[in-house]
Amino acid sequence: MTSCNSPMTHYETIDVQAPFPMDSVKVFIYPKKDFSIVDYGAVSGGKTINTQAIAKAIEACSKAGGGRVIIPSGEWLTGPVHFKSNVNLHLSDGAVLSFTDNPTDYLPAVMTSWEGMECYNYSPLLYAFECQNIAITGTGILKPHMDTWKVWFKRPKPHMDALAELYTMASTDIPVKERQMAVGENNLRPHLIHFNRCNNVLLDSFKIRESPFWTIHLYLCNGGVVRNLDVKAHGHNNDGVDLEMSRNFLIENCTFDQGDDAVVIKSGRNRDAWRLNAPCENIVIRNCTILKGHTLLGIGSEISGGVRNIYMHDCEAPNSVHRFFFIKTNHRRGGFVENVYMENVKCGSTLRVLEIDTDVLYQWKDIVPTYEERITRIDGIYLNNAYCHSADAIYDLKGDSRLPIQNVEIKNVHVGVVNEFIKNVHFVENITEEHVIYDKLVINTNKK
Repeated sequence: MTSCNSPMTHYETIDVQAPFPMDSVKVFIYPKKDFSIVDYGAVSGGKTINTQAIAKAIEACSKAGGGRVIIPSGEWLTGPVHFKSNVNLHLSDGAVLSFTDNPTDYLPAVMTSWEGMECYNYSPLLYAFECQNIAITGTGILKPHMDTWKVWFKRPKPHMDALAELYTMASTDIPVKERQMAVGENNLRPHLIHFNRCNNVLLDSFKIRESPFWTIHLYLCNGGVVRNLDVKAHGHNNDGVDLEMSRNFLIENCTFDQGDDAVVIKSGRNRDAWRLNAPCENIVIRNCTILKGHTLLGIGSEISGGVRNIYMHDCEAPNSVHRFFFIKTNHRRGGFVENVYMENVKCGSTLRVLEIDTDVLYQWKDIVPTYEERITRIDGIYLNNAYCHSADAIYDLKGDSRLPIQNVEIKNVHVGVVNEFIKNVHFVENITEEHVIYDKLVINTNKK
């Protein structure tokens, strides 16, 4: 790690090794100025809503050139926290920053994104838009109240109708400002952390306990580090960390315990992403543990802006994940996936060690029409040195006949017990398999 300085800013740089050219990741060195929320009127105890006191501390910190906004030990109730540049929100040891679950507290609506489609929605609980040098650090806890959001998990018909309306607006070039979704019974849950179009992000050492929607969403961001986090969220759509159309990030030494995917790489849905044209690229994930989740590494299915140069290594899922390494897209997405590497990884049990599925539409297949078909180009997928105690299948590659998957390498994979089949391959060109072994094949007739 070295320092790089300019007349106004100071950074540390972290050199990151990857099998592709990777710029050093910068970490902003915050000025040694502290702004305690207590000095701006905050009251602990979990009863008083401290939204305005926290906002005043953030404003003062940013105007002073940056520093730390201190959340002291104790429980502090708040509504949305909106960042400004050069602000490090520091959660002291013993601090619990809890969030109300009253939707009106998260109005007016802000520019955000919902499952790959841009819109105006309820403010995320922690939100930044077009900021430079922002951070959440410290060993405290982010812990939202969940009663209302749990009701919204159910996705009733008005919610699905609202999503169909948003999909139609995004597919027909309705301006984002006109996509006002925080109305009526739309019930589009807010993210916990959503940083939108920000540069130089640091998330370090804190704990998360539950989330209304995606837990950490880094959207159109450039440069940052996510490290030493302890994330647990078991509600609907509770991904651990989603990097969407973002670039130059290091994720390391984190523990994820999720109700959905753990580490997810995305790049927008359909026409919105084609308009933005911002691939998600140059991402390294290392030394992370996934205690529970649908995938260890998921790519997609919002993938239309393209994904390239992703490297996960020395990570594990010691218990069970649905898919170990999963790339998913469909005939509406377009975009591309190239140069994705996973190596030195292990897990307990999984359905598929490696799966690529080009026909994943979930409930959207029947809810909304296909406005335009664009096939995803997939080229350069590498799995090396993986161990799984058990799996239903080692690899399951389902390409599209119109644009077959290219150049897949599967090397040094060891599975203890295989429950269904070894491999399934359709529409893949140039696949290399070396030292793929298993100890026992058990045909489980109870599996579908």
